[in-house]
Amino acid sequence: MEMNYSNKHSVFLLFYHLILVVKYRKRVIDGRVSARLKEMFIEIGGKYGVSLVEWGGEEDHIHCLFKAKPTTALAKFINAYKSASSRIIKKEFPEIRKQLWKEYFWSRSYCLLTSGGVSVEVIKEYIRRQGNEKSL
Repeated sequence: MEMNYSNKHSVFLLFYHLILVVKYRKRVIDGRVSARLKEMFIEIGGKYGVSLVEWGGEEDHIHCLFKAKPTTALAKFINAYKSASSRIIKKEFPEIRKQLWKEYFWSRSYCLLTSGGVSVEVIKEYIRRQGNEKSL
């Protein structure tokens, strides 16, 4: 098992899958915009204990796989990222303002999923077998 973070009393590996959608599903993310959004994710994430693992998406949304610490305030990080990236993207890419005329770049909602190295069913089976002679 990959052990990414630890402290004196614990070891943890927490993966999250974040999906952010552009307001009104406007198709404004090209390669340059995606690269800049990724750059900002890494920069802002560093301040919150977030490490980017994978980045991708399409013209109207992005997917990020990232690792975080148990103490990371995920909602605060996501809101900080959405706010800063929205402001900076619209400033650096003025053509986007023509399609997104208000101050928002991202949709108000987002999708955040936990992700691990094995499925929930494998973990459930492992837990069920604890204490049974078969598991020894």
